[in-house]
Amino acid sequence: MRKYKVPDYWYPQDLQACARVDEYLAWQHTTLRRNCLRALWHKVMLPVFLGEPVSPQMLAATLAELDETLQLLEDKFLQNKAFLIGSHISLADLVAITELMHPVGAGCQVFEGRPKLAAWRQRVEAAVGEDLFQEAHKVILKVKDSPPADPTIKQKLMPGLLAMIR
Repeated sequence: MRKYKVPDYWYPQDLQACARVDEYLAWQHTTLRRNCLRALWHKVMLPVFLGEPVSPQMLAATLAELDETLQLLEDKFLQNKAFLIGSHISLADLVAITELMHPVGAGCQVFEGRPKLAAWRQRVEAAVGEDLFQEAHKVILKVKDSPPADPTIKQKLMPGLLAMIR
């Protein structure tokens, strides 16, 4: 963002606003990303795409962790603001919505019962434009309809994947 000229709201030059974007980005890659991807893999990719069973206990624990993370996202970052950093969309919002669409693609209702988060999603979608938003998430929203993986691909992927997400 610093290398290219982009509107200031994406990655603000104001030090405090910039620090809030950086704080979110530092938090999300070890928390929100991890739990959103685990939900995707445990709910769809392992059982459907790779044909590997996921125990009901593991899936329940994964979804409980995701729920805790969503609450933390609302409480710590969104609070009562229009967007994660303040009154304008930023890079933090784009990164967050991208992560959240992974469990949505797996069939998780991450916005259900979370009116603040659901309203934020609508604001993000409106800010980037509905068509662009849908185009950006087209593939992930269809992931639950993926056919099973070819056995040779599965054999190559499994050792690394299992170590990474269990």
